[in-house]
Amino acid sequence: MKNLARLFLALIWLMIGSAGFAQASKPASENPTIAQVLDRSVSNVENEFVPAAAAMPEDKYSFAPSHGEFKGVRTFAQQIKHVAASNYMIAAAILGEKPPVELGGENGPDSMTAKADIVEFAKDSFAYAHKAVATINEKNLVAPIKNPFGEGTATRLGMATSITWHSFDHYGQMVEYLRMNGMIPPASRR
Repeated sequence: MKNLARLFLALIWLMIGSAGFAQASKPASENPTIAQVLDRSVSNVENEFVPAAAAMPEDKYSFAPSHGEFKGVRTFAQQIKHVAASNYMIAAAILGEKPPVELGGENGPDSMTAKADIVEFAKDSFAYAHKAVATINEKNLVAPIKNPFGEGTATRLGMATSITWHSFDHYGQMVEYLRMNGMIPPASRR
């Protein structure tokens, strides 16, 4: 039920975003394609997420809150790697292929610890997501595909919207981590 509610909210967000995209980039007589709308959604989160990842100093990448109810939460680096690994899994499912990189566990490759490598991993995951959403059209939008997160099937639309809501979920956590370390997130500086 929780996933259904998230999908419903993502679809509403997608419809609102697509209306703005259509007005901003196309003459009134032209409608954007499904792939263009989904690509714009990926770009929107990418343009918030990657600068936030780059904003944290490398010596704070191991930061995780410890005061209060924060036992076992991901570090800043793990937040980024988790989103990147998920992006790769989702995009690979949309494309019907194996991820093109080694993902490690749920939080990405444990051996990846340098800030530059982690930021690049995130950037590359969004590039792969763009490649995947570019293949979505009216014919395959809701056709069943293998669910990358367990048994059963999903749809390309559901998976594509997951890239956005999931990334924004963790982006919100990254913003908190930045602020806890006295940093103003790049999106708040504008």
